Amino acid sequence: MIAIIDYGAGNIFSVKNALDYLGIENKLTKSKDDIENAKGIILPGVGAFSWAMKMLRESGLVETIKEQAKKKYFLGICLGMQLIFEKGYEFEECDGLGLVKGKVDKIIEPDLVIPHMGWNRLEYNIKDCPLLEGLGEEEYVYFVHSYKAFCNDENVVAYCTYGNKIPALVTDGKFVFGAQFHPEKSGNTGLKILKNFVRLSGEVY
Repeated sequence: MIAIIDYGAGNIFSVKNALDYLGIENKLTKSKDDIENAKGIILPGVGAFSWAMKMLRESGLVETIKEQAKKKYFLGICLGMQLIFEKGYEFEECDGLGLVKGKVDKIIEPDLVIPHMGWNRLEYNIKDCPLLEGLGEEEYVYFVHSYKAFCNDENVVAYCTYGNKIPALVTDGKFVFGAQFHPEKSGNTGLKILKNFVRLSGEVY
């Protein structure tokens, strides 16, 4: 079972619908037991960094997430991806989950429209990442965001170019992944990435 963490932050049903479409057992949950018993964990999210962290802290799930992400595959999506970093600066400085070194701050591109919204091509930095298995060189995914990750190049699996490079898919090099784009809204490319994540999750046990 894949646990989709339900902490009141947005696009949980679109993620569930994508997994249902793929025939993958999943559950929207706020339960520590469900998260501990799941084979993989997805943290979705839409909204502001500090608000989402407040919701996670109030849910009592922060320590559970940190502990489980050390031993089973974890995927943060959009805001959920941003929360895996050490700090965010949306409206105020706020500690994140600290699963990957780095910070999240506003996209500054004076000549471009912000929020960054639409389809962009994935450009690969770590080609042998298992989440990219079966993907070609011309794969496009869907973004909606105004903030981006600033992290070490070794943690960036793929990026897109919108003015400058924007980390699109990141990892801690072990079990944790984060997708700035929405795989559940990215057609066949996104579905392939979700399938790869689920396949990996099954291999943990």
